[in-house]
Order: sequence, then structure tokens, then C-alpha cells
Amino acid sequence: MNDIICPHCKKVFKVDEAGFADILKQVRDHVFDKELHERLELAEKEKENAVKLAKADVEKLMQADIAKKDKELIELKAEKEKEIVELLAKKEAEIADMKAKIDKTEVEKKLSVTEAVRTIEKERDDLAGELKSKETEKQLLEKSLQEKYSVELKTKDDIIKMKDDEIALRKDMKLKLSTKMVGETLEQHCEIEFNKLRATAFQNAYFEKDNDSASGSKGDYIYRETDESGNEIISIMFEMKNEGDETATKKRNEDFLRELDKDRAEKKCEYAVLVSLLEAENELYNTGIIDVSHKHPKMYVVRPQFFIPIITLLRNAAMNSLKYKAELALVKSQNIDITNFEENMNNFKEGFAKNYDLASRKFKSAIEEIDKTIDHLQKTKESLLSSENNLRLANNKAEDLTIKRLTRGNPTMTAKFAEVSDTGKTTKGK
Repeated sequence: MNDIICPHCKKVFKVDEAGFADILKQVRDHVFDKELHERLELAEKEKENAVKLAKADVEKLMQADIAKKDKELIELKAEKEKEIVELLAKKEAEIADMKAKIDKTEVEKKLSVTEAVRTIEKERDDLAGELKSKETEKQLLEKSLQEKYSVELKTKDDIIKMKDDEIALRKDMKLKLSTKMVGETLEQHCEIEFNKLRATAFQNAYFEKDNDSASGSKGDYIYRETDESGNEIISIMFEMKNEGDETATKKRNEDFLRELDKDRAEKKCEYAVLVSLLEAENELYNTGIIDVSHKHPKMYVVRPQFFIPIITLLRNAAMNSLKYKAELALVKSQNIDITNFEENMNNFKEGFAKNYDLASRKFKSAIEEIDKTIDHLQKTKESLLSSENNLRLANNKAEDLTIKRLTRGNPTMTAKFAEVSDTGKTTKGK
């Protein structure tokens, strides 16, 4: 059960999971339709403004070119009229001179007048023809300008039509994508697209969900592929982000790059790819496969339609370097064997040194104990020798012992011994 609080009366309603999901779907559909309608209106306004601006620019250019050509024609016409006037004035002066000369001779007058008139008429006709050619050139120029700008206008209209077709195509793609995504997530969509090609293009590949969250976070899918010898060809950590899964606060693709790089490093994957529907209006992410390795190593951001192409591109690049990886693995295994041999040798040396040190300490301890025993026996010997000397001195003293010495300085004992000695003598006399 879920609690829903009324924004007006603040009353709490209990709604089951199905009802809550239905309400959430209605809110999402309404928001999506509203945003789609607003974006379509904005596109229409931008198209109208672009058409108006293009027409205004073309008209402005045409007016400027026509005004420039009119000005050139007026200047040329004025120049030609000036030349004609000068020529006419010059010819009139010549005619006056001719008339003055004709007055002298009628024959010369007639011949000169006839010839002068003929020449002037010819020049007049030439000037009239030249002026007519200029008018014709002006008309041709105006016609060419009109044709040129009409072609440009038609080109602009074709471009606008192409833009309209592209907008309609994108609308249709969004509608199809939305219809296809009903009842499934972006993760399921990518998994289905991969499984369509698994049996033919990715027979030795591992592509499963990342269920290990021991470190506190996990990606969505892990792609791994190895060769027959067990050498890893490529490994990719995938993260899928759908616009529909987010709240009203829109997220950016950059918000998930750091966590994706952390998951890639913890799962020991070589590449990281974010498959995203976020920032749908961002032209950068709509152009194709975006390399963001300048922020995090070996990381890319793609739209769902480039999910299979990014795997193919990275896999083909890894296959080209497979030979070098195999050689590197062989060298690494050889280095491991040498390291193990050196480690065993060092362990033997350490064990031998430890045993030698222990035996040496035991031997030294035994020598020290023997030395202590010898010292003790030597002291015992010295003590016995000293006791023998004392016994000899005692014996000598005992041999030198007499009654006289014992009773010296003791009158009582002297008297007693004297009495005993006299008694003994008396007994002997009897």
C-alpha cells in the first residue's frame, strides 16, 4: 500500500500498488504529451520564423541588387547622354564650320553637308543601338537576378520541407519508440536486442546482469568475451538510464559517469558504456557514439540504437589486438614461472638460514654451558685443593698440640694435669 496526500485538503489516502502505478502512468503520459505538444509548437514557430527571415533576407538582397543595377544604369545612361550631347555639340560645331565653307562653294557645301549628315546619322544610329543594347542588358540582368533568387527561394523551401520531414520522422520515431517501450524497460530492450544476435555474432560472449553489490553499488550489465585459450578479449560495464524512470527533476548524463567508472574499476572491466535516453534535446548525444574518455578513461555515451554498434566497434578493435594480448599473456606466464622459481629459491635460502641460525645458537648455548660447567668444576677443584691445604695445616697443628700448650695461660688446668701426672708416678712406684 502507498500513501498519497491531497495537495488541497492534506488528507492521506491509501492506494494499492496497481492504483498507484496507474496514477503514476497517467501523470507521466500527461507530462509527456504536454512536453511533446510544447516542443512541436516551438518547432512550428521556429520554422515560421526561419521562413520569414529567409524571405526577408532574399527580398532585401534582391532590392539591394536591383537598386544597385538601377543606379549603374542611370549613371551609364547619364554618361552616354553626356557623351551624345558632347558629340552633338562637337558635330554642330563641325556643321557650322562646314556651312561656313559651303558658303564659298556650293559643290563643296553639298558634298560636305551630305557627308557630314551621313556621318552624324551613322554615329547617332550607333549611339541609339548602343543605348538599346544597354536597355536589353538591363532587362536580361533583371531577369537573371529574378531567376537566381527564385531558385534560392525554391532551395530554401526545399530545405524547410526537408526539416519538416525530419521533424515528422523524429515524431514517428518517438511514437514507435514509446509504443515499443510499453511494458518493458530500457534494460530489457537492450537485452532483447543483444539476444537477437547472440547465437550468430556473440557465441563466446558473456552478457548478464551485474548482481554483485558487495561494494555498495553495481552496474546494469557486464559483457565479457574470451578466446579459446581463456585470454580475455574485451570486457564492458553497461549502465542504462531511461528518461521515463526519472522524476520531474531532469538528470544529466554526466551525473552518472563517476559512479559508472567506479563500478567498471571494481568489476575489472576494460570499457564503460552509458546507454541513455536522458537529455533528449541535446544535439551532442543525438549525433551518435560520444567518447567521454577525457573525463573518465575508456568511457562512451550512446543512444539505444547504437547499443549493438558500440559493442561491435569495441570488439573488432579488441580482436585486432588479441595477438598482442596472447603474446603478453605468454610473457607474463613466463615471468610468473621465473618469479616462482626465484621465490622458491629465496624460501629455501631463508629456511636454510633460519635452521643454520637456530643450530648455531643451540651450539653456542651448549658451548657456553660446557664453559660454565668447566668453570664450576675448576672452582670445585680449587675448593677441594683449598680444603686439602686446610686439612694439612690442621693436621700439623694437631701434631704440634701438647698438654703444655693446652694448659698455657690456664692455671686450673695446669694444676689438674700436674696432679694427674703425680698420681700416675706414685702408682708406678708401688
